Amino acid sequence: GYSAFGTGYQIGASDIDTPTVRTDEWVFGVSGGAGCYRRTVLDDIGLFDEDFFFNNEDVDLSFRAQLAGYRSHFVPQAIVYHRGSATSGVASDTSVYYMSRNKEWVFLKNMPSLLIWKYFVLHLCYSLGWVLYWILKGKARAVLRAKRDAWRGRRTMLAKRQQIQSLLRVDPGYIDGLIDKRRVLQVWRSKSLISLF
Repeated sequence: GYSAFGTGYQIGASDIDTPTVRTDEWVFGVSGGAGCYRRTVLDDIGLFDEDFFFNNEDVDLSFRAQLAGYRSHFVPQAIVYHRGSATSGVASDTSVYYMSRNKEWVFLKNMPSLLIWKYFVLHLCYSLGWVLYWILKGKARAVLRAKRDAWRGRRTMLAKRQQIQSLLRVDPGYIDGLIDKRRVLQVWRSKSLISLF
């Protein structure tokens, strides 16, 4: 999914496999570890963005696909075993760095102009909360370096944005409909920064 905070997330991550999780439905995008892509889609929109290196490259690809008019379908009958963070390590400096940097690039590259202004404040609050969270977890160097490098890479991402947005084939309202606003209510009700993450 993609939330109103301007960040991708895994639907049903860490949940027990229940009928509500195993619903055959259209979704925002697919996990890079479990996705099947039509060759014609990749020929049209391109492959994973190599500037990302890893983490959120699948969110970026899914966003570009949606902007170009392609859709992603969740197939509950498919079973994929994927050990997340097996290579990079859970909450390692490397993982925190790429997560933190690449979330900014996905938002900057892909969010339609009308929606950037709609979600900018939420995204900014989320990003500041994210930085604070990782500083408190002892990852200040990794997260601050990530945000610095996200800023330094903005010109490259803006050039890519121009190309992506010039090929926009859907109404921004369609993209807005894909953005999950329920997570904002969950955070509001929980009154806890931790629930953001």
